This record gives sequence, C-alpha cells and structure tokens, in this order.
Amino acid sequence: ASKIDVKGESQHPIYEWLTSEALNGEEDSIVRWNFEKFLIDEQGNFVEHFRSQVNPMSKKITDEL
Repeated sequence: ASKIDVKGESQHPIYEWLTSEALNGEEDSIVRWNFEKFLIDEQGNFVEHFRSQVNPMSKKITDEL
C-alpha cells in the first residue's frame, strides 16, 4: 500500500467516489480527520459513512454488518 490523497486536487479516485453523491449515489461528505470509516456492501454499493470519533466496534457500525 502507498500513501494517497484523500482531499484536494490530487484526491485519489476511491475518495472521489466515497465523498461524492453524484458518484456513490448516497451522500456527499468531506473527510475531516483520520480514521473516518466508510461501509461498502458486497456489491460495491455505498452503505454508510462514520466520522473518526465513532468507535469501529460501536453498535452503530456492528449493526450494519
């Protein structure tokens, strides 16, 4: 793995998709801090975006799995 840009002019295409409703069909968002989480289903569809303060093992996330 290598470092990629999550914002700005050099934003990696995966983050373009994750943060653009026009591309992911669900929501526009901005990556504000480290450890933000995005859930994608088995078919590659956007499910949910969680901010960094949401614990990865929180009920909010585990209920979606």
